[in-house]
Amino acid sequence: MAVRTTGHIGLRVGDALIVVDLQSDFLPDGRLAVPRGDEVVPLLADCVRRFLAHGLPVFATRDWHPADHCSFQAQGGPWPPHCIAGTPGAAFARDLCLPRAVVIVSKATERDRESYSAFAGTDLAQRLRRAGCTRVFVGGLATEYCVLSTVLDAIDEGLAVVLLVDAVRAVNVQADDGVRALARMTERGASIATVAELPE
Repeated sequence: MAVRTTGHIGLRVGDALIVVDLQSDFLPDGRLAVPRGDEVVPLLADCVRRFLAHGLPVFATRDWHPADHCSFQAQGGPWPPHCIAGTPGAAFARDLCLPRAVVIVSKATERDRESYSAFAGTDLAQRLRRAGCTRVFVGGLATEYCVLSTVLDAIDEGLAVVLLVDAVRAVNVQADDGVRALARMTERGASIATVAELPE
C-alpha cells in the first residue's frame, strides 16, 4: 500500500511527541520482538532531540506489567511475558536518549487490565491538556497494537494526530496487520509524515 505523506511539516506551539513503547523486550532478541523494531530507535531519538530543541513536550510510554499480567499466556492471554516492571526487558532502548524533560507514561500496570493505548488508565490526556497540546506526533511499537490504540484514543480526545510512518513497525501476526492499521488510522483522520519532513 502506497502511503502519501504530508510533505514538509512545521512544528508549532501546541505540538507534542509521543514515543510508544521503545523497550528492550520489543527489540530484536527481546521476549516479544517486533520485526525490525530496532530500526525506529534512531529515528525517534532524533525526533526527541528535535522536539526538545523547539521547546515542545515529549512523552515516552512504556508497558510496565506486573509479573502475572492478564495479557501473558500463563494467565490465558496472547503474549509471552514481556516488559515486566523493573526488569531489563522493560527498560527503554539503550540508544534512545531521554533527557529529564521527557515525561514517562507507564501503562498496563494493573494485573487484570490490558491497556494498549497510552491513554488507557494513565493521566496522559490531562498532561497534554495542561501543556496546551492540540496536535501529537506518534511513532513507536507496534503499529497495529499500541500505536494504533494510542492514535485512535488521541483522535477521540480531540487531538490532531500525525503518524510518523517511517518510525513504526508492525508485529504482523497476520501478514497485512500493519497495513490495515495504517489504513484505519488515516481513515479516522490521522495525517502521515516521515521524520525527514520535520524541521531540525
